[in-house]
Amino acid sequence: MPLIPEEPQIHESAQGPRATPASGRIAPTPRPVPGPRPAAPSRPGRPGPLRPAPPVQRTPREVAAEPAPSGPAAGAAAPVTPQIQLIPASVEGALDAAEEAVDLLLDSGRAPGDILVITTGEQHPWAAHELSFGESSYWAQHDAGDDVFYTDATIAERAGSRPVVVVAVNGGPEAAAVSALPLAHSRAGALLIVCGDPQRINSVLGAGV
Repeated sequence: MPLIPEEPQIHESAQGPRATPASGRIAPTPRPVPGPRPAAPSRPGRPGPLRPAPPVQRTPREVAAEPAPSGPAAGAAAPVTPQIQLIPASVEGALDAAEEAVDLLLDSGRAPGDILVITTGEQHPWAAHELSFGESSYWAQHDAGDDVFYTDATIAERAGSRPVVVVAVNGGPEAAAVSALPLAHSRAGALLIVCGDPQRINSVLGAGV
């Protein structure tokens, strides 16, 4: 790069005194104050390659949150399928078999309020007796949940869920058994006991119990 010649500094001794026409006196020439240094002229010739601008600083993109998986929430309890037991019995002996099953449940520590008994044919004597006082009194005992509750397939839909449901297939129309068994399965929380003829029960369910 060529050097830039500086502006010459003119001193008083070189110029000599200046005369003022008004007085004829010789006034001293003021010493010039150096001005700012002139800027360097642009360099002739072809301009060099343009320097690329610095890249734009990009902020990292936020990662979109993944959608929550559909289906049951994590930790949600899966629906419990009750265990099914079949006690072979004739139509005439199905109710007695159901009574024996209830006795065994109570002896094993089950609370009376845990048990619901459904009949498909003739009503259990307890249910027939309590219904004689009216349905309101009958269902009030069911809602209290203090004792074993007996009902029949024609009105069993009103009954709520209990840990153990015992079904006595003791006769009645086929429609009664067809409706009683699936209903009992939906009401049983832990155990479903079916007392009756295995062939009839299997024909109603369409598969082995």
